[in-house]
Amino acid sequence: MNVEVGPKRLELAHELFPAATIIALLVNPTNPLAEVVSRDLQTVARTLGVQLHVLHASTERDFEAAFIAAAQLRAAALVIGSADPLFGSRAEQLGALALSHGVAAIYQFREFATAGGLVSYGGRFTDSYRQVGVYTGRKGEKPADLPVVQSTKVELILNLKTARALGLTVPLPLLGRADEVIE
Repeated sequence: MNVEVGPKRLELAHELFPAATIIALLVNPTNPLAEVVSRDLQTVARTLGVQLHVLHASTERDFEAAFIAAAQLRAAALVIGSADPLFGSRAEQLGALALSHGVAAIYQFREFATAGGLVSYGGRFTDSYRQVGVYTGRKGEKPADLPVVQSTKVELILNLKTARALGLTVPLPLLGRADEVIE
């Protein structure tokens, strides 16, 4: 699901920065989904009338350079690509880097926003873990008979402390849609 809501993260960046002409996307080029995510977001970027610059990070050591590149490009925002274990396991580090580099960044996990990222929009790890528990509790059933279930709940979390640090005023309609606002 987090690949499918990736374009929505770009739309949120555009909503936060409607006059933006440049937005950056961070993907792990070694991830097989990187090409799909990049292509999908390029399509949305053309629709929104913005240039999307794709930045790469395939190891943790590449993160700093990616945030520096986003700042040098004068990208209004950095959308961090989804469905990558490298990024997912380092959501807090990415949030802290976004804050320390003054980059308005959007990612999928709540931990990212609580660590200093501007926005998170996506599913929760805990929803997936709960579903695993439900499956595990269905003892005696054949695996082939179990339904395929995908989480459908997404949450929007805004970090107003980061917004203030970036000198950004979050539009009221976006604030009203937020599931959580970090003061």
